[in-house]
Order: sequence, then C-alpha cells, then structure tokens
Amino acid sequence: MTLLITGQTLAFVDDPFIVAPEDVVRHRSDGAVVVEDGRIVDVGAAADLSTRYPDAMRADHGEALILPGFVDAHVHYPQTAIIASWGKRLIDWLQTYTFPEEARFGDPEHAARIANTYLDLALANGTTSACSFCTIHPESVDAIFAAAADRGMAIWAGKTCMDRNAPEDLRDTAQGAYDDSKALLDRWHGQGRASYVITPRFTPTSTPDQLAALGGLWTERPDCLMQTHLSEQVDEIAWVRDLHPEARDYLDTYEAHGLLRERSLFGHAIHLADRERDRLAEVGAALVHCPTSNTFIGSGLFDMGLARRLRVGLATDTGGGSSFSMLRTMAAAYEVAQLRGQALHSSQLLWLATAGSARALHADGIGRLEVGAMADLVVLDLHSTFAIAQRTARADTLWEAVFPTIMMGDDRAVAQTYVAGRPMKTGRP
Repeated sequence: MTLLITGQTLAFVDDPFIVAPEDVVRHRSDGAVVVEDGRIVDVGAAADLSTRYPDAMRADHGEALILPGFVDAHVHYPQTAIIASWGKRLIDWLQTYTFPEEARFGDPEHAARIANTYLDLALANGTTSACSFCTIHPESVDAIFAAAADRGMAIWAGKTCMDRNAPEDLRDTAQGAYDDSKALLDRWHGQGRASYVITPRFTPTSTPDQLAALGGLWTERPDCLMQTHLSEQVDEIAWVRDLHPEARDYLDTYEAHGLLRERSLFGHAIHLADRERDRLAEVGAALVHCPTSNTFIGSGLFDMGLARRLRVGLATDTGGGSSFSMLRTMAAAYEVAQLRGQALHSSQLLWLATAGSARALHADGIGRLEVGAMADLVVLDLHSTFAIAQRTARADTLWEAVFPTIMMGDDRAVAQTYVAGRPMKTGRP
C-alpha cells in the first residue's frame, strides 16, 4: 500500500547548532510525504506527488505541520506510575519512590502493563522512539521490547544493573549483571526495531567489579550502546568522590572500567569539569539533556553550548521528569538555556527532539524527513488551543507560528503520530 500524507512539511538539512538556525530546514506549506512498506519513498509538493501517485491512499492534515517523530533519548519507563511525585533531592527521590516501584517489575504482568501504558502515553505525545532504562529484572526488559514490537516502534533498552547502595531486592551481582545482560542482548538486539543497551544505573550503585564486567561485555559487543548517568547533582558528585578517591573525576570512574567511547550516552551531565568535557568530545560520546527532570529535582542547568562540540539529545527522563511530552521538554530546554544566557531557536529545539536525539543514539533511520528514512512522523496542529491559536494568528514567519506550540503545546497539539507509516493516535490512552 502507498500512503500519501499531506500538510506542511519540515525537514532538516543541517545541524542548527553549527549552521545558522534559520537556514537548516526545508519547509513546504503545501507539502506531502509518500510512504511504502513503512519507509518514506518521496517528499515534495503535494500537487506534484498527488500526480505522481494517483492511486495512493490519502491522509490530509490540512495546515498541520508534518515532521519526524520525536525521539526521547533517556527515560525510565518503570517510573511511569510515579511521575510527578513530590520529592526533595535525587537520592531522597530514589529511596522514596523509585526503588519501591522498581521492585515490582519482577512480576511479568505488572511489567507488561506499565510498558504498554508508557508507550501509549509516548505515542499520544508524538514520541515514536525511546531509549529506556529498565530494572534489574529481565522481565522488565522483555516487557518493553515486546510492547514496542507490538506497535512497530524503534526502542533502545537494557537491564538496569546495581550491586550496591540499593535495596536488597534491587541488587544483583557483577556476574549476574553480565550474564543477564548478555542473555537479553542475545535475545533482543537487532530483532525487528529493538536495540539492546548496556545499562549500569550509575557509579554509586555499581561496584568496580560490576562496572568492569559490563565494560567487558561492551568490548565483546561494541555494536551496542551503553547508557548511564553522569554529574546530575553536586551531592552525587561528592558521593562518587568519596567512593572513588583514586579517580580523576566522575567520568573517570566509567572510563577506568571500559565504559567510555563513541557509543556511550550520559544522561544529565550538568556539572562537568573541563577535563570531562574535553574527554567526552575526544571520544565522540553523547550527552542527553533532561530539562524537566533537572528543574523538578533541582539538579541544575545544562550547558547547551556543548551541542557545538558533542552529540546532544533531548529527553523527558520519565519519571524524574515531570511530563511525557517532548513539546513540554523543548519548552523546558528553552527556559533552562535562558537562565544560562543561551537563547535557543525553534529549529534548535526541534532538532534536539528529532535528529539530535537520533544522532545521539546512532540511529540513521529515524529523526529525518527524507527518502529512505522510516516513516515515523508526528503531525502538529499549530492551532490546538485557543491560547496557541490566537498567538499563531499573528505569526509572520514559520518560526513565529511554531514557537507558541513548542512553549504551550501538549498532547492536544499532536494531531497524529505515525509509526512506520501506521497512524497510532486514535484517542487518549
């Protein structure tokens, strides 16, 4: 079946952190996307493509904006049910909410229920791909991969490994982390649109032996990604310093155990030392900005200037983050940058939520509106609420029309979400 999707189209042609932000997109007010077998086979003017594909089924979105589906580069899907829980600082939040909830994921039925709920919420908000931490339970990994496969979604995920400074029922061992991770990797990595990610939670909850075991697994399977947390809060950094007085800095605790190279993703990375910044850039690692989480838990302000040197993705950080919406996350990224004196352009915000996150994940087939890419799309209604519509009515440029939706939009702004060309939004989950 050939599907012709019409509306305004927006495609990136370059990186807006390197090239002038106003000059990096190709916008058509009367655009169209042609989809066959789940992939984009043509992009152009609606009139031309209608003539070229006269027998195609049509999905007409009027003046709505068609762009690549949002890519959420750092989530904890097991924390879906505890999102927006009142808390203090990171460690208190983990002990009070996160660990008790994660202990439930040895139950396959509970894991499946939350996995399905999370993905339905993500799709309702225009997110077509995500990279998730799971729990120590293999059942939690199976659940998210199976739920994503049912929907045809691209998903990155891994067993979250911890063998110290966590409740007894959430601790494994160095060997257990290696064995479970290897078995899950062999079971899921490369199956359909599933990608396994080697996942130590962070240095405080993994002994040197466990970090080394996971570093060894990554050496055996360098095609995988490795994800963890880095320098989220000042007291966390002090904790790492106490645990590892021999290390030059927080990043060194990962590098010393084989967990730093190009395919590594570090969530948060707010309070970096100069050496850490230089080393991350040298190896080509990726950082993931989680702005709603960083403000909600009081962690600090990410330096978006790093996007000129490093791969940087954007993430909701469910459930430390306070929203499932990448639109809300873009708005928070704008506000955080403003507090650092860095005014982000609309094109930079959209890039972070699409191509930027895809690049952080080394995912060539998503985050782009071009021939050959997967037809993972989000369609934005730029007049979704009265407040947004009255502002958009005064817009003289594309960016003036888009910015109010970034700043004030939510799931109501998502007119449709397509995964491999299949419409996924049929109502509230």
